[in-house]
Amino acid sequence: MREQTIEYRDGETVCEGFLCYDESQPGPRPAVLINHTAAGRNEFVDRKARRLAWSGYACFVLDNYGKGRRGGTPEQNNALMAPFMSDRALLRRRLLSGLATVKALPIVDSKRVAVMGFCFGGLCALDFARANADVRGVVSIHGLLKTSGITEPKINARVLMLHGYDDPLAPPDDVLAVAREFTAAGADWQIHAYGHTMHAFTNPSANDRAAGLQYDEAADRRSWHALEEFLGEVLK
Repeated sequence: MREQTIEYRDGETVCEGFLCYDESQPGPRPAVLINHTAAGRNEFVDRKARRLAWSGYACFVLDNYGKGRRGGTPEQNNALMAPFMSDRALLRRRLLSGLATVKALPIVDSKRVAVMGFCFGGLCALDFARANADVRGVVSIHGLLKTSGITEPKINARVLMLHGYDDPLAPPDDVLAVAREFTAAGADWQIHAYGHTMHAFTNPSANDRAAGLQYDEAADRRSWHALEEFLGEVLK
């Protein structure tokens, strides 16, 4: 497995993404961009990238906060996320800077790119679709589903949302709103909702039911299978 960090810029902001791929396979390969949680780029998403890379993808973990900007406590995470939640145009620019970086990599087949993300990163993945970015598909995993107000009239990317039905950060009203949003934009979308499942269900460290954060082995396994099937479909 080849691993490296790659610096890129969004205006004056320096970001540091994480790239990994199986170098035993020849030639350019499809790419999967992975958006981090509210905590910033960390080992949780880097591990997900390594796991996917064994399937033949070039996996690139975006750094949407900027180099060295990481959270830890809920208060720190919310402070890092807040500017992007209040200014989705700023978030869109940051995301598209990362996409341009990945498409320029020699190891990447720039015509076969998909995007995914966890929690805040799930919202980022959906914002790629909302921007009608040149990607084949996007996947939100226990993502925030807040609409942006700047969705393009037409969405070409296929959309998959893997959702815990009891997620307090994405209640049923948000699920219905995002379904209406993507329907109006003509998107090919699907939502898999897992019953009795809270936020952060793929993170083994999540264990705070009072805050709605709880790992769920079954939902983790089922959502990963759905992810693999979807990526195989859109990146073939």
